[in-house]
Amino acid sequence: MSAAIDLSSQHNMNNDLMAMEAQNRLLKQRLADFMTEARHNEAKLRKFQALELKLVSLNSIVELVDAVVHPDQSASWDVVSLLLLDPEYDVQRALNEEGIESGDVSGLICATSDDEVERLYPASMFPMLGGYRSNKHARLFKHVRKKPTSVALLPLVRYGRLIGSLNIGSYNSQRFIRGVRTDFLEHFAAVVAICAENSINMERLKRQGLTDTLTAINNRRYFDQRLNEEVKVLRRTGKPLSCMLLDVDHFKRVNDTYGHQVGDLVLREVAAIIRAQLRGSDVLSRYGGEEFSALLSNTAPEEAQEVAERIRMAIEERVFDIPDFPPFNITISIGVVTLKIPPNVQVNTKSAGQLLIGHADRVLYDAKASGRNQVTNAGEINAAEVENW
Repeated sequence: MSAAIDLSSQHNMNNDLMAMEAQNRLLKQRLADFMTEARHNEAKLRKFQALELKLVSLNSIVELVDAVVHPDQSASWDVVSLLLLDPEYDVQRALNEEGIESGDVSGLICATSDDEVERLYPASMFPMLGGYRSNKHARLFKHVRKKPTSVALLPLVRYGRLIGSLNIGSYNSQRFIRGVRTDFLEHFAAVVAICAENSINMERLKRQGLTDTLTAINNRRYFDQRLNEEVKVLRRTGKPLSCMLLDVDHFKRVNDTYGHQVGDLVLREVAAIIRAQLRGSDVLSRYGGEEFSALLSNTAPEEAQEVAERIRMAIEERVFDIPDFPPFNITISIGVVTLKIPPNVQVNTKSAGQLLIGHADRVLYDAKASGRNQVTNAGEINAAEVENW
């Protein structure tokens, strides 16, 4: 009897020992899994930190966009796009100054209204993870032929306001699904938002020294810089560059009759009317006194003529109603010219710009001499004329 009890006890002890060993193996496996996940997270953290440090060190919005949209392979993202709220065209101007059209930057979307960003996050400003839906995500990933199967949309938020969206796509349908932790991604998006805001603010500060204080449009210095840049773009793309010089008719009479304060009001209104007829990518500047200048990239002579006529008519129709004075109208004269650079023609950028302005000034004089309140168009000039001009 005693021997049977001993055998039973021994059997139970063996079972307990086996159970403990099994539990121990399970705990070891769990510990190994935790350690593997910890090492994976540590490696991921280092990658994010390296990318974040790179973003913080960048000097311009152009560099930031490139670093975010085209991260190095360590990020292990299949597709990335960046949507930025750009109602004042700060981002697009910064790109244009580098000779780049915003539409040419793969993966960058510039939104001009809050609604374009807010519709991505209708309920809350939290990451949106799930499968790719063409009706919602096509615009965000139109720069790639192969569409992702799962996406993570990360809101870029500053002071409670959406300023954009960082959009990451994966060809793995399980990569971005609801329930997946997004700690690292949210932190990275916060860094991108800060860097984007800082870069845009820097662009605005830089532009303050290039802005006419009276009319709040660009000044002559800015125009001269952009003229060289636009000619470089023309040399690279071959697309026509049109220039307008616009001069308010009999402006001295306005100052003499109504005073300089009214004259200033007229100049501000003229600048606003001209700007309203131009595209966001066009360059408008106060060239001096009552004279304005505009550069219209990728614009043929006929198109430039239409824009100039719209400006002339809008200004002619504007009635200025000043207290203690009868209502009055003003008119404007406009000279238009378009520059083309044929393929394989080597021209000096500065000389080509001077050629363009010189022709615009000549036809503006013709418009003045022919009775004012009209558009005179020199048509298309060839940059090959530079040597003979």
